[in-house]
Order: sequence, then structure tokens, then C-alpha cells
Amino acid sequence: MSADLLASGWASSWTDGSALGYPLMFGLVLLGSIVPVVPTGAVVGAGAAIATTTDNLSLPLVVLVCTSAALAGDLVTFAVCRFGGPSAVRWVARGQHADRIEQVRGQFRRHGWQIIVVGRLLPAGRIPVLLAAGALAYPWRRLIPASAVGSLLWAIAYAALGVLSGGIFDSPLLATLVATLLVLVVAAVLNLIGSRRRRSAAPEKPTPEHCETP
Repeated sequence: MSADLLASGWASSWTDGSALGYPLMFGLVLLGSIVPVVPTGAVVGAGAAIATTTDNLSLPLVVLVCTSAALAGDLVTFAVCRFGGPSAVRWVARGQHADRIEQVRGQFRRHGWQIIVVGRLLPAGRIPVLLAAGALAYPWRRLIPASAVGSLLWAIAYAALGVLSGGIFDSPLLATLVATLLVLVVAAVLNLIGSRRRRSAAPEKPTPEHCETP
């Protein structure tokens, strides 16, 4: 079998929603929402780009499937943070700064569900928010609606990037690649902005010159 036939078969299986497209999107977003090894925003953008340039996927279904997967991933992560014990919490918190988690915990006490929505939209905000929610035993009846709203807004935002690339390019492959690149660039910019804001908000440590001698 030639490389062209292999590529054609892979593309058709991805864009055929009844066979693989929707389940694949759901699985990748769910996996990336629990174990951050998949750029979930890029999955949404790629699905939206394919839906815009072909008739094989439906854009509303792409948004709905990705929203459902993101919500499921957030609820699983929250359950681990709340009921999983110290080892499970340390596993979720790996790579997170302790001061960032404490900062989010303080904000969470004051704002609650708004922090859940914003945390889902920001690339580096979801895990600290879910850790704070688990530590504070935030009630499920409040978490689920807030997480659902945040997941829906998140899916719409990244789908819009896919629609943008699909509206510019007629080729599904090119539109998918551009959508993925746009999503990664936006995520990198938001991460950079967030890092600079956290550094500017952090209190400065006293230098030896300003320390009084006993």
C-alpha cells in the first residue's frame, strides 16, 4: 500500500465522525484533561477546522463532544484531589508552584465558581483551581455547573480558532495544521502573560543590603 493511500485512509478515519472522529476527540480531550500530555485546545481547533472545511464533522457536535470530555476530565481531577489522599494530590500537583496554589486557594474562598470558570479558560489555571477546590471540599452541586460553563466557553474559544483557519484555507489538512499552530501560539502567549503577572505580583525578597544587623 502506498504512502498516499495510507494517508488517505488515516484522514478519512479521522474525519468520519461515526467511525473515529468524535470518539477520538472525546478520548484525547479527556486524557489531556486528566494527564496533561495532550494539547487539548489543539484537538478542539483541529476538529473545528475539519468541520469547517468538510461535511464529515458537525461544528456544534465538535463543541459539544469536547465540552463533555473537558467536563468529565475536570470532575475526575477534582475527585482525585478531594478523595485520592496525599499521594494522589502530589501527583496532580506535580510541576505546580506551592505559592501559586496558595494564591488560588485564597482567591477561591472569595470568588468560588467564578474562579472555576476562569481557571478552565487559562492554560495554566485549571490544575491550581481544582487543587484548591478539592482541598476546600467544594460542593459538587456548585462545581459541576461552574465547570460545565467553563468547559463550554473553553471549547467555543478554541473552536473559533479552528473556524478561522478553516475559513481561510480550503484544504482540511492545511486548515488543521494552521488551527493547531494558532492554538499553541495563543496558549504560549497566555502562559507568558500569566507568568509575568505572577512575578510582578510576588513580593520582593529583602536583599542583604536592606537587612538590619543585630
